Amino acid sequence: MAKTKFMFGALLALAVAGAEEVQPATATLDLTVAEAVMMALENNVALRIERLQPAVRKEYEQVERAVFDPRLTASAAAENLAGAGDGHALEAQAGVSRYFATGTTAAVVAGAGDYAANGDDERAASLDVRVTQALLRGRGRDVNLARLHQAAIDTRISRHELRGVAEALMASVELAYWECVLAREKIEIYHRSLIVAEQQIGEVREQINVGKLAELELAASEAEVAEKREQLIAARGELAKRLLLFRRLANPTGGQWTRELHFLDRPEQPDVGLDDVESHVRLGIRNRADLRQARLEVDRGELEVVRTRNGLLPRLDLFVRLGGTRYAESFGNRGDDREWEAAAGLTLDFPLGRREEKARHRVAELTLRQMEMALANMEQIIQYDVRAAYVEVGIAQEQILATAATRKLRQDTLTAEQEKFRVGASTTLLVAQAWRDLIASQINEVEAVISLRKANIGLYRLEGTLLERRGIVMADATDLD
Repeated sequence: MAKTKFMFGALLALAVAGAEEVQPATATLDLTVAEAVMMALENNVALRIERLQPAVRKEYEQVERAVFDPRLTASAAAENLAGAGDGHALEAQAGVSRYFATGTTAAVVAGAGDYAANGDDERAASLDVRVTQALLRGRGRDVNLARLHQAAIDTRISRHELRGVAEALMASVELAYWECVLAREKIEIYHRSLIVAEQQIGEVREQINVGKLAELELAASEAEVAEKREQLIAARGELAKRLLLFRRLANPTGGQWTRELHFLDRPEQPDVGLDDVESHVRLGIRNRADLRQARLEVDRGELEVVRTRNGLLPRLDLFVRLGGTRYAESFGNRGDDREWEAAAGLTLDFPLGRREEKARHRVAELTLRQMEMALANMEQIIQYDVRAAYVEVGIAQEQILATAATRKLRQDTLTAEQEKFRVGASTTLLVAQAWRDLIASQINEVEAVISLRKANIGLYRLEGTLLERRGIVMADATDLD
């Protein structure tokens, strides 16, 4: 499979390195399991929806970052002064302020006014510089950047969620592919057995005609043909349902529900190449997307504890103000009066009891404890999942050898029973039973091979390496942790 990257851009599009040009729609679509996976990753609607989530979460980072953006304010007012003839007052003011991550707020405000009353006209211009520094609540970058860091963690969590969805989809598509292959193998086996059963009726009739068998033997052969037809009908129905699920997951182009699909990969024993179980467990602890999410949730909870702990402090702010006003008969008049003032002080806001703040902090602490315990529990679950999946792979490998041996013995038994039947030493019922046993063993052998593939897929998914083992890597993977 060509290597693919999940690209986290505006639409988080999937880029396929070295992918072939899309084939035009034809009556039949030939698919390997690798091509089916790529088709699903590109076309599956649920995954396309999920791929937008990191972009959504990224915008929330911008929302939190906007807290520290400069703000421009402006105002203007006009007023008629009653009892002052044609008296009036015109005022305008504009200012720029900014809040810094240190807990500092700085503002510069400039104003101008024109005042006329009882024949006097006066102009005024002012400039104020104000700085406020939080000394307790709201002081420090760790507190004031907590929400921004939490938003960044949410973005990383959404990427791990996307990875988990992609892994689950890939596993589902591969499983659905092999279920379709298995269903078609069953149809072939039942179809071949039906042909042989119909031929068997001809042989029975010949034996009846020459007097070697009683006519009652024909009923058993006809019943066997009827049963084979039932099995073939059931197998075709099973394939139809399996194909519906595959189409739902893979979204094949050129006719999702109607295009004929041809599965190229055959049910051959895969080369699993297991390492020791501890190696697979370590991979699971390191790579599982849900465990990475849980770790990030703990980091997020720790930031919330920091933020709410700071909220327990009273608000004590230091403010400094430096301002001046110039008065003149006109704004261009240099013979003016100026007034300058400077002020500094402290403001205190201390809610008595602090019930809300204490409750919020306690909730944050308890939630963090829950997350830490959930993380430990998830590590245990992964230990169990990977070890159980490892056992399943081992059992499936052994089953392949066992079912192959059984199938060979059933074939020998059928051959012997047919030879005995030809010389009159057996019955149609015994031959039919030998056929049933052989068919069952053939199906068991194919199922064992498919089971090994399914167990292998399950192991890779539970250890969190299915994407990489299929040659697919997520862009920005190095940024996630």
